[in-house]
Amino acid sequence: MKIQAAVLEEFGKPLVVQEVELAEPRAGEVLVRLVACGVCHTDMYTASGVDPSGYAPTVLGHEGAGVVERCGEGVSLLAVGDHVVTLFSPQCGECVHCLSPLTNLCMSIREQQNLGYLPDGTTRLARDGHPLRHFMGTSTFAQYTVMPEIALARIDPEAPLDRACLFACGLATGLGAALKTASVRAGSTCVVFGAGMVGLGAVAGARLRGAERIVCVDLATERLELARGQGATDVMHGGEDAVERILEMTGGFGADYTFEATGNVAVMRQAVEAARMGWGLCTVCGVAGRGETLDVVPRLLITGRRICGSSFGGLKGREDVPVLVRRYLDGEIDVDPFISHRIALEDVNRGFELMHAQDGIRSVIEF
Repeated sequence: MKIQAAVLEEFGKPLVVQEVELAEPRAGEVLVRLVACGVCHTDMYTASGVDPSGYAPTVLGHEGAGVVERCGEGVSLLAVGDHVVTLFSPQCGECVHCLSPLTNLCMSIREQQNLGYLPDGTTRLARDGHPLRHFMGTSTFAQYTVMPEIALARIDPEAPLDRACLFACGLATGLGAALKTASVRAGSTCVVFGAGMVGLGAVAGARLRGAERIVCVDLATERLELARGQGATDVMHGGEDAVERILEMTGGFGADYTFEATGNVAVMRQAVEAARMGWGLCTVCGVAGRGETLDVVPRLLITGRRICGSSFGGLKGREDVPVLVRRYLDGEIDVDPFISHRIALEDVNRGFELMHAQDGIRSVIEF
């Protein structure tokens, strides 16, 4: 079938919305009609050429939600008509990682996915007869996509798909960082660096875990106000003295939990330094640029602070994303404030421009 899709032709150049060909799903795959897709920082990061694992040409997009239209041979997890959220972090349920409670990084299709292919080493996307690679196994900047069934989370059909798509990446990553990776203790003090989608999700996750004090740090006053709406008890404008001010706020000890959601290595260091001596845990969610390193004084670790990374918030997607969507439907998670712009696929580059200008939190493409 022929579809409209946004293709990254060349790093550092605008995406080109054009007609491409999409083949039928093969064994273990499904065809999804996209209804909505968030424009995420990771898409812009790859398009810029900074991502060392990026490739072109490819159809970008990974924060999608839609409806299953057709199923390939042997599909058992989904049926036509199911409402789904796309998962760049799949869950096969059978590999050594899926069977372990210690990680959410499924290994079954990771190698081919990282190369831009579906599990059998081929693509379903093509242009003028030449294959186009899939992005993050999803390629949701398109009217339709073909994906492995293990990379889709079936959700409650009551959930509006323009909200549900945010659980495909940014919002779920932040929520999971607090709920699962850090497993915030009730009554604790948390500091979240960054009030974008991931940081605001971490604020909401800390609230859901019963944190007593949640401090959000950002440079933008508007975003800090959004953080208050998600449960932040205190807000602070960032700067070189942020750690000193956090220590003053916490009686000189630091926070039980800190979260970094900016991708800035200098801020990552602040998040480590703001963690409490003895047991403070710093969870790094942001993605740094190519070649950047985190400079940490070893004494900070020897005296009890810990650092951990969090990919997709530690969530096992097919199990955990439907639960988060259900919590949204139950009124525990306020999603509406995150959607700042609604755009058409043809306006995808404007979505990047709005993000670069920090105009709002998330632009959502509606198909």
